[in-house]
Amino acid sequence: MNYESIIPFLAVLIVILFLLFSAFLLSVKTEKKLPNQLLASFLIVTAIDISAFFYQQFIDLPLNLEMLRNSVSAFKNPLLFLYILSIIYSNFRLKWKHLVHLLPWVITIVVLMPNFFFVDDNAKIEFYNNYDQNIEIRFLGFFGDLLSLAYLIAEVYYITRYRKLLLENFADKNSFKNYIWLRQLAILLFIGQALTWVKNYSRINFTLENTNALRTIILLFGVFLICWLFLKAVNSPKLFKGIDVDLKTSNEIKGKNTESAAVNHQLVFLLNYMTTKKPYLNPSLTIRKLAEELKMNSRDLSVLINQNLHQHFFDFVNEYRIEEAKSILKNPKKREFTVLEVLYEVGFNSKSSFNTAFKKHTGTTPTQFRKQFL
Repeated sequence: MNYESIIPFLAVLIVILFLLFSAFLLSVKTEKKLPNQLLASFLIVTAIDISAFFYQQFIDLPLNLEMLRNSVSAFKNPLLFLYILSIIYSNFRLKWKHLVHLLPWVITIVVLMPNFFFVDDNAKIEFYNNYDQNIEIRFLGFFGDLLSLAYLIAEVYYITRYRKLLLENFADKNSFKNYIWLRQLAILLFIGQALTWVKNYSRINFTLENTNALRTIILLFGVFLICWLFLKAVNSPKLFKGIDVDLKTSNEIKGKNTESAAVNHQLVFLLNYMTTKKPYLNPSLTIRKLAEELKMNSRDLSVLINQNLHQHFFDFVNEYRIEEAKSILKNPKKREFTVLEVLYEVGFNSKSSFNTAFKKHTGTTPTQFRKQFL
């Protein structure tokens, strides 16, 4: 296969698509500008990195500038990590402490200084002619792969923690849209990173033909990724709504006695309130809103539900909603209520989430459950 013509074509296509989508992200009107700016920056940096496959046909960069262009890939992992944080947390802001993410680029430049930046042009040309054999490049390749793995682990940790926070603080399935988006993004990026690791290994240990085949696969994956991003932007234009950056999971809140008399009193009060006042009928109920109604601290309420009742807030509320739905479905006087009317009546706002929750708690669908009492 003629990879020498396919690879530059795919690279040009990806760079154009990445830059177009970046322009869209930077120009679209939204209240959450920082996530768009970070994602656009990631795409621009990636486009600069990918341009290596074709730009030399049009322009000759000075060797120092060419090496700086190579080193720009060190910004990709930090930008993506910060983007994920900006999606998870609604009040996320860049701070001075985030400058630590510049260290990979700084280390790259420092490693290259003695035998590249501080030598004459002839030595630089020789360095480029033996690029993959240089110990500095081998070290930076290993360092970059290790760093990519570390960032990937951190991203998975924060996305997993995000899901736990959502379960402990929200009862609306729509609140999970960001989590689903980030989980899908993380899976795709892991696939892309795994392909890159295989390609880097191939570049050192196998033939150029094998490496070019892997490069082609990666570039095709890049085309798929940007098309997927375009579709997400079209289908979910209002993404994203995050959570408070200071929000903690119940396990992260220390110093709570889960067996004291005061806690038992709070449990009785909570369960009685849920039965008599039925706050779960509010489809937008959150743990913060419920805590305000109970005149409790939301953190204390989170610990109360998660550590004493051993349930997430999401399941705790939905259990009451399902019991309310069961009582309507069993009531012969309410036979005229459709399943859609029932789910809205008890606090759900989508048929799919209602059916899933109902089957989880009863082992049957709402329609099948109702037929038992006809």
